Amino acid sequence: MILAGGQGPWLSGADKAALPFADTTLLAHQVARISPQVARLAINADGVSIEGMAVLPDAVPGQPGPLAGILAAMDWAKALGFAQVACVAMDAPFLPTNLVAELATAAQRSPTGIALARSDGQAHPTFGLWPVDMRAAMATDLGKGQRRIRIFAEAQGCAYADFPTHGGLDPFFSINTADDLATARARLG
Repeated sequence: MILAGGQGPWLSGADKAALPFADTTLLAHQVARISPQVARLAINADGVSIEGMAVLPDAVPGQPGPLAGILAAMDWAKALGFAQVACVAMDAPFLPTNLVAELATAAQRSPTGIALARSDGQAHPTFGLWPVDMRAAMATDLGKGQRRIRIFAEAQGCAYADFPTHGGLDPFFSINTADDLATARARLG
């Protein structure tokens, strides 16, 4: 699941998904990066589309953040018969090509099967692998006003998959500002 429901307040309200990037859009670039790593792919967002791909709204109204997107991903994955769902942020164009495999390895160390990505000691909670049977616990936390992915995941005993940086580039570098976008484009060469 690509989590693309966030807004671009630092990009003058620009639609991040539609930003030109690498001869396509940022969303299409992320679809190309993650597709080889998963059996099925959907997008959690409002107002975006890619032909042939499911677009799912948050499972909880009122834009409660990415945790609600992960909850929607769990519902979608369970309906398709999957036991787990991988989630990634749409605005991090350099995600590792072995992300899902490394998350799956890390998930084996977690009592609940939750794994999050980490680089240089920094957690990246919008990049994770989630067992769909954690849906009830997540829905309960959301209902109580809990919005932070990392707090929920760590309370459930998540494991971390560590990823190296390459040439000073964090693989989870996120585009949040016009300067970030320029930096990411320059990294593409």
